[in-house]
Amino acid sequence: MIKKLQKRGNSHALVLDKTMLEELGIGPDTLLQVTISSGCLVVRPASTGVGPEKVANSLKKIRSRPGYPEMLQHLAE
Repeated sequence: MIKKLQKRGNSHALVLDKTMLEELGIGPDTLLQVTISSGCLVVRPASTGVGPEKVANSLKKIRSRPGYPEMLQHLAE
């Protein structure tokens, strides 16, 4: 596919159509890692970890398991 940069204010933008975004699994709020490698522009979703919500949900599941408080007490001794 050949694309052309579009003028946006004082900058230029590469506009990705909906099909491309869906195929990449990204959207308007996705953080992107942009690098240059061997003269090529490489754009990929940024790896930002799982996020605080997923960590909190995982901890909640772990803490609700039977025996968890006793295990912590044993480790504290």
